[in-house]
Amino acid sequence: GVGLGGQILNLIAALFGALGVGATAVVARSIGARDRAEAEAVAGQGVLIALFIGALSSAVAYLLAQPIIALFGGEPGVVVQGTAWLRMAGPSFALMGLMLVGNAIMRGAGDTRTPLMVIIAAYVINVVIAWILTRMLGMGVVGVGIGVLVGHLIGGLLVVVILFSRRYQLQLSLSDLQPDLAYIERILNVGLPAGGEQIILQLALSYQAALISAFGTAAYAAHQIAIRVTALSYLPGWGFSVATTTLVGQELGAKNPDGAREATAVARRFSLLVMGGMGVALFLFAEPIVRIFTADPGVIREGARAIRIAAFIQPLMSQSFIFGGALRGAGDTRSTMVITMSTVWGLRIVATYLLGHLLGLGLAGAWLAAGMDFTLRWILFSLRFRTGKWALLRV
Repeated sequence: GVGLGGQILNLIAALFGALGVGATAVVARSIGARDRAEAEAVAGQGVLIALFIGALSSAVAYLLAQPIIALFGGEPGVVVQGTAWLRMAGPSFALMGLMLVGNAIMRGAGDTRTPLMVIIAAYVINVVIAWILTRMLGMGVVGVGIGVLVGHLIGGLLVVVILFSRRYQLQLSLSDLQPDLAYIERILNVGLPAGGEQIILQLALSYQAALISAFGTAAYAAHQIAIRVTALSYLPGWGFSVATTTLVGQELGAKNPDGAREATAVARRFSLLVMGGMGVALFLFAEPIVRIFTADPGVIREGARAIRIAAFIQPLMSQSFIFGGALRGAGDTRSTMVITMSTVWGLRIVATYLLGHLLGLGLAGAWLAAGMDFTLRWILFSLRFRTGKWALLRV
């Protein structure tokens, strides 16, 4: 139930992440051009958009929790649990939007440490509250949802306090929250295609999860565990992608496309090193890691197999992440949207069905399909980057 509810949260978070891409790219250009006033104006409009979309998504998640969870195709008991979780976590989506978009604004200004501190504070509180409510008070999935709610509340409020602080490098004021259509258009011009890309991706992942659920409860549980475990390896690579987005945007703002290329090359090397090392660790310790989450032999067997396949995907993912991050930093989000849509729906979903269902490989087939997707995405992103057209875009 929490896994299905988490798919909804990931979809909303992906939307905010995409808006954050727009804010990061435009703020980074302004910082690179040494125009702090413009950066602050763009930041204010980013906060305003996050508040509006966040309030709307919170209302929809709370009021339509049950039909939304049922749409993702769980058993009746799973739908009940997922609905309870979503009704608790859903009202926090507005604050999650503030946290994610606000952090993206700070990254665009070149500050990745403050967003790190915000995320640590938000999710440590999330985990502590969820642990107390579930393990000590027996509140089950409702307790987990309350943990999400409080964590996002803290994260969103921290971002507001920081951005409006007189001591921070970007000093927002209430006047920056007055709608400015020119800046909103600039953010959305980059952010909407990025949002489309992420929504397309998350819908595909949700559909893939539905295909995987047909393999049985053990396979689906193993899939959820494998996703959470492998996140520990690919999120550092995604961090290098975010750094690439910021640096490319700042270098282009300073009229230095060669600096943007060099930043991308350095990020590729670091990302490959980190994610390659994590891949080795995942392969060697796949089964003991899965045992942390479950004692079910079937889930352990399926989960360990999926994680070992994921270990080989890590280097491919690292290169896809960096080239994609560079293109987004340049504002070339339309090309990344088209490429992602083509690979994830045209290859991953089709290959999941062919390998998993027709050839009988089950969950392993689905993870092999993911590897094929990232391989093709890396090739297409790199070809687009090498054309150099991204360096000529205006945002």
